[in-house]
Amino acid sequence: MLDICPIAEPDRLDVLVLPVRPSDEAPGGDASATPAPTAVAPPDGTAEEAAALVPAARLSGRAGEIRTQLRPGRSPGRLFLLGIGDGSESAWRSAGAALARSASDETHITIALPTDSGPEAVRGLTEGLLLASYRFRLAQTDNAPALGSVDLLVADPTAHEATVATARTTAAMTRLARDLTNTPSSQKTPQWFADQVISATADLPDLRLRVRGPDELAAEGFGGILAVGGGSASAPRLLELDWHPADARTHVVLIGKGITFDTGGISIKPVPAMKLMRKDMAGAAAVVAATLGAAALRLPVRVTTLTPLAENMLSGSAFRPGDVIRHYGGTTSETTNSDAEGRLVLADALAYAVRQLKPDLLIDLATLTGANAVALGKRTAALYSENDALAADVLAAVQAAGEAAWRMPLNNDYVEYLGSEIADLYSAPTQGAGSVLAALYLREFAGEMRDRWLHLDMSAPSWADGDHAELTRGATGWGVRSLLRWLASID
Repeated sequence: MLDICPIAEPDRLDVLVLPVRPSDEAPGGDASATPAPTAVAPPDGTAEEAAALVPAARLSGRAGEIRTQLRPGRSPGRLFLLGIGDGSESAWRSAGAALARSASDETHITIALPTDSGPEAVRGLTEGLLLASYRFRLAQTDNAPALGSVDLLVADPTAHEATVATARTTAAMTRLARDLTNTPSSQKTPQWFADQVISATADLPDLRLRVRGPDELAAEGFGGILAVGGGSASAPRLLELDWHPADARTHVVLIGKGITFDTGGISIKPVPAMKLMRKDMAGAAAVVAATLGAAALRLPVRVTTLTPLAENMLSGSAFRPGDVIRHYGGTTSETTNSDAEGRLVLADALAYAVRQLKPDLLIDLATLTGANAVALGKRTAALYSENDALAADVLAAVQAAGEAAWRMPLNNDYVEYLGSEIADLYSAPTQGAGSVLAALYLREFAGEMRDRWLHLDMSAPSWADGDHAELTRGATGWGVRSLLRWLASID
């Protein structure tokens, strides 16, 4: 990742970035902009040069707008004018992302921050720079950006060091979730995922990890995980990762769907729907990365993370449409669609969390339904909860983190569709709204904690078809930033 450092005096001025913000409308109603006063005065002449360039280039100052001025034979050799919009954290995140792309061929840049820049601006800028410069490549030739270091020119560097460190940890964990999700499934078996978590926890104290294999899953009754993973040569796993600081007063359980590849099983997917199914464990990646982030930041909240891991494959040992599955705790599900497998593994994890872990709050993240994208588009997760306060707190964290979610209804009129003639529940009804029904099914396994449970269907925003702001093409790591914001806000 980029090396980002707050400094008070620049020792290297190859490229200088000066902020530009919108000003009042000019005569005639045209948008106008003005250079923002900086905390540290830029080199002689550059402030005046920027003031002349802004109107000449017709800059509006919107967040992420960039103009470059070459200055041969002078220092700095290049001047970047960077629009920062309203100066909010979100605007600075967009500005940082745009700068990371525009300056990708540079090796070092210096950014002069405005006089009024607080921790929100520094955090947004740092996250934007680090997330937009992310690349995932397995090819021998690498097209990674050349940009290696960024100096933030501020009046008091020590005042911003903690903010930069927090943003750096958040970005590092988001990038880890992206790496895990982007990895091809030929490599990414359940055991491979477990090995990555084992490696990631090695340097973090006060973390405990337990990995259950097939024998333990069978002995303890995790029938959903075993059924979904039964058709694959790569056996399923259940990871239980626990961050338990001594000063924790609240216990949160996070559950992430970890289908390392989804063929649809016997209800096989068409090729276009199957080719990106390496992303079907993005929920597991997000909750693991958030827990590692909580440990790295020493957040005073206990976090136990459960990731049921399975590969949903087609074979003679695959579970069949019409099978009845007995979940952890004894509840049974009749399934007529083996492509609705995610809810089956989550059901086991939810039931286990309620019965054995007894947390204060319970949240699951899952790339659960295509209906998520139909209802809310490509960038917004669907949020379900009966707890208004919990839903509001999580939505506030999602917004602050620069991600997107929308609260959806848990229509009780649909509950009757979950009824089965031969089992306790019918896992994949064809009536009603797909994402809502999946949430209602999961709610049945929240049991006595249904009033402290929240579900995020994040299938759509887990993947980006192209670069946009701090997102890069491929896995987005959706949920890591939001969870870390929310966990940091818990009393």
